Amino acid sequence: MGKGHVRLADVAKAAGVSQGTASNVFSRPDVVREEVRERVLKVARELGYGGPDIKGRLLRAGRVNAIGVAAVEPLTYFFDDPWARSLMTAIGEVCDASGTGIAVVSAMNEERLAWNINSALVDGFILLCVEGGERLVELTRQRQLPFIALALGIEDETIPAIGIDNVAGGAAAARHLLELGHRDIAILSIGDVDGLVGMVAPERVDPEMEATPRDRMHGYWRALAEYGIPREAVPIQGTLHDRPSTLTAMEALFSSANPPTAILAMSDKVALFAMQWLAERGLKVPEDVSLIGFDGVPEAATSLPRLTTVAQPFAEIARRSVTAILENALPENHEALDLELVVRDSTAAPRLP
Repeated sequence: MGKGHVRLADVAKAAGVSQGTASNVFSRPDVVREEVRERVLKVARELGYGGPDIKGRLLRAGRVNAIGVAAVEPLTYFFDDPWARSLMTAIGEVCDASGTGIAVVSAMNEERLAWNINSALVDGFILLCVEGGERLVELTRQRQLPFIALALGIEDETIPAIGIDNVAGGAAAARHLLELGHRDIAILSIGDVDGLVGMVAPERVDPEMEATPRDRMHGYWRALAEYGIPREAVPIQGTLHDRPSTLTAMEALFSSANPPTAILAMSDKVALFAMQWLAERGLKVPEDVSLIGFDGVPEAATSLPRLTTVAQPFAEIARRSVTAILENALPENHEALDLELVVRDSTAAPRLP
């Protein structure tokens, strides 16, 4: 008999006990006499039996008390990206409070995607950044477990989703700078489209940008229009949401004849890269340049100066999404949560000429 095919029934027969007694040795050892328990365990070792199939047992019970978190990103994304890290921290805190486990699932490898989703031992899934991840949604649906999408980038109303009002958040950020008196404002956008690196014309925003940066852009434009500033008057520098492209964008903005007195960054991550670039060139924030980010990650509160930002309600997003999975109480429509403008030290009125 091959060791990989040994069953509990084989162990029971070889040890001269009933299958129920053999099962109790592994699941309820306290109810089995010590000499019987030792004999069954000895036979199990000799036959190469490692114990019952935990996955099968849990699935038969109908609940495993764990949630899967999946993204169309490499696994390092969950640890390297400040937004993903903040969200995972919030989800972890909610799960800790209820004694719920977390399984992190990478959907980066298309060939392994179906296996990763189907083999995850979870009660449901939280999907991060669904734009471009239609296959991830499809496979999750096929698994027939509850799932909820965060940072949804597609318009399918049949997908249960919790997100944020990016348009309102963008408008709040721009309005803050405008109320301080800034009129020479520039935008640092985010995304992963190579063609949107460098100067981006306004007419490219709607057809080419992903949903999140597109909505934040429209929020900026809404507030700028309230002050009579046309979108064409505000330069947009596209970044790949990383340090090299952000530094290139800053070089372009400040080598122009009319450099900005304030910058709208579409994420705290990009804002902090921009802040470093300014410091290295002797430009002070906010005395020379005001800077506002978006997301409200912990690093924004500890930078020097502390970063003004539009903060996402990470704790509430986590609470709602985890509860939706555990209680199978998915929202019927897309829910958009409010954001908070957190004014700190990186924004001030422009320097007088």
